[in-house]
Amino acid sequence: MGLDIRWPIGLMFSLIGALMAIYGAATGSDTEKYARSLGINVNLFWGLLLFVFGVAMLFFAWRGKAGNGQSPPADKK
Repeated sequence: MGLDIRWPIGLMFSLIGALMAIYGAATGSDTEKYARSLGINVNLFWGLLLFVFGVAMLFFAWRGKAGNGQSPPADKK
């Protein structure tokens, strides 16, 4: 089976994180929207965090696939 769960997880988190970060950046000047969160733009910060996590998952999935092509070490007798 060639399914690596890191690919869809990385794509999902990267996409959702990018959308949240863009929305947070676009609405950053709206003080009424972020009054409940003490003026902190949670959409921007969590979007960036989700995006970084998604990119890390994609990197590790890519790195794991590149490592599968190597031959196993020879037995030492």
